[in-house]
Amino acid sequence: MNNMDKTTDQEHMRAEMDKLIASLDLPELNKEFMRARWLELVIWMDGKAQESVWWYRRLRLATIVGGVIVPALVSLNVGDDAAPLVKTLTFIVSLVVALSAAVEEFFRYGERWRHYRRMTEALKSEGWQFLQLSGGYANQTHIQAYSTFAARVEGLSREEVDSYIAQVFKEKKEADDKTPSAQ
Repeated sequence: MNNMDKTTDQEHMRAEMDKLIASLDLPELNKEFMRARWLELVIWMDGKAQESVWWYRRLRLATIVGGVIVPALVSLNVGDDAAPLVKTLTFIVSLVVALSAAVEEFFRYGERWRHYRRMTEALKSEGWQFLQLSGGYANQTHIQAYSTFAARVEGLSREEVDSYIAQVFKEKKEADDKTPSAQ
């Protein structure tokens, strides 16, 4: 998915959700909070998920395809004239495989994609339940249910931040554990 498609999808989602939010029997300030906090958070998380999966798939594909090509290049029995070319090509493909594997491991695009997708779906689910007054919002009006909805959205947002910070500290600790200490 290219950036133009992503932008179009996000604009479409924003327009559709904005119509639904506008139709709610809520004070205008609450509607603005929904747009600014819940809707923008859903759109941001969805964009991060799409960006992460884009990188993850390309880097993994380069690693897999390159990993299959290298042994084939190594096993080629070519004449003396083509040997330097095959050797250079083998080196380049090996380098691409190593770099794509290292970049994917460093940035953890697969983990990021799953994390952002989970958060996006949790936020969407919470929003749909609120909009439809189902689940934990059943038998209430939107006005009655709004404070619970806002608290749950903030809880999901806090969970995302806590998860991110825990991951950063985990990565820093792993890096520190791998670094030999000077004694």
